Amino acid sequence: MSDNIILKVENVSKQYRLGLVGTGTISHDLNRWWSRLRGKEDPYLKVGDVNDRSTKGYSEYVWALKDVSFDVKKGEVLGIIGKNGAGKSTLLKILAKVTGPTTGEIKTKGRIASLLEVGTGFHPEMTGRENVYLNGAILGMTKNEIISKIDEIIDFSGCERYIDTPVKRYSSGMTVRLAFAVAAFLEPEILVIDEVLAVGDAEFQKKAIGKMQDISRGEGRTVLFVSHNMAAVQDLCTRAIMLENGKITQEGSVNKVVNYYLSSNNTLKSKLEFSVINSEKTKIESFELSDHNNKSTPRFLSGQSIFFKTIINVKSVLVNPIFSLRISDMSNVNVITWRSNDYIKSPIKINQINNKLLITIDSSNLYVLDGIYNISISFLDGKEVLDFKDKFIQFEILPSKPNETYYSITKEKSSNSLIFHPANWNVN
Repeated sequence: MSDNIILKVENVSKQYRLGLVGTGTISHDLNRWWSRLRGKEDPYLKVGDVNDRSTKGYSEYVWALKDVSFDVKKGEVLGIIGKNGAGKSTLLKILAKVTGPTTGEIKTKGRIASLLEVGTGFHPEMTGRENVYLNGAILGMTKNEIISKIDEIIDFSGCERYIDTPVKRYSSGMTVRLAFAVAAFLEPEILVIDEVLAVGDAEFQKKAIGKMQDISRGEGRTVLFVSHNMAAVQDLCTRAIMLENGKITQEGSVNKVVNYYLSSNNTLKSKLEFSVINSEKTKIESFELSDHNNKSTPRFLSGQSIFFKTIINVKSVLVNPIFSLRISDMSNVNVITWRSNDYIKSPIKINQINNKLLITIDSSNLYVLDGIYNISISFLDGKEVLDFKDKFIQFEILPSKPNETYYSITKEKSSNSLIFHPANWNVN
């Protein structure tokens, strides 16, 4: 292992037997013992289904992890993402030596501190202060270390008023604040964190992420971070891996791995229709995405025109109709906001009822980064909201081809058709 590598995982696998605690029956244990006595491989390592929780298996053994290998450099913040049951927590428990691997080897340099579950190692009848000493000792801190840092730990946790109160009276958020504070001030070479920040509030999450950044960047320590919060992963991590069914399916830059994870969890559609049968109110009837060739598609190259087409079933006289479209990324951050009244000086009056209004927006001047995006639309008459669809459809922007030019389609305007070619988009 090179000097710059602080953690090396080599072909680590973890096998569990479903339905029962332990290894199973006495006959299985005897078979394992007889195989070891003869210098043979464990016979049950040859069997076992892939760790897919959504399908029915045919073996009583399952591989929670299968041949996982990666290196972590000193000072690196590695994000580990994946669906529930992908093997993330199992991997961290092996790294924290809570359980051992079935096969494979892990090499580390330095002390590992882990924060895997809320309040692990806390005694509910003891006060917060007493639990700081207890938890610190469990994590490997000496009494003098704890004494020298206890004021900083209490201050960081934000639980000073309740520090001499039994932990059983703490909320789950207060408990995780105190537990994280102890782990953060342990000053380990490797800090392992598993989704515990989801319990804390926004203020604590911001403080915790800042502390982890200080640990990695300022002190050169290594952090392994598991989370379903993709914004936190992108903000904190320098590299990421994605686990799927116990195997690494993606590894590399944070944006690349996160985009792959988000795109693999979404079914893109180019058109949606909504029921307006027997509706007495003006409602959105359909929405469609199409390219410069008027072809319906949910995928577009960067720089290519996107036509957002909305058909509205008009059931009343509209004095000041306003249509808005919002585009947000997969972290729920608004990227684009477009409103029809920004491009129309005087209000449009629609006097015809029982008619269909077609609104088309040509995005020939819209430039966004590669990735998956959500669309939200609304239709108002003045301040009255007639219909609203929130993040109801998604589309994907792919890398553009070099020296490629895209041309917009042209359409004739009619009394029930509004076509917009925005010169500038409101980029948030």
